[in-house]
Amino acid sequence: METLPLGKVVATPGALNLLMDAGEDVFDYLARHATGDWGELYAFDCRQNEIALRYGNRVLSCYPVGEGRVWIITEADRSVTTILLPEEY
Repeated sequence: METLPLGKVVATPGALNLLMDAGEDVFDYLARHATGDWGELYAFDCRQNEIALRYGNRVLSCYPVGEGRVWIITEADRSVTTILLPEEY
């Protein structure tokens, strides 16, 4: 897989706080997302991401972090990637 273009990367304060409190580096998660490691997704969602790569749709990853989770979403036009908590969606 080629690296997924991320566009402008933005993050919510909630996601950044969760990562910081867990001692995690946000760039590690962005690298995983950009290289096709979608984290903890159901098989259906992984297939949707593979289709999204082919046809230019939105791509979603989900990673456990400490006691919570972060989502990373790259928009269909690849202009923006957002790091957020699921409850902030």
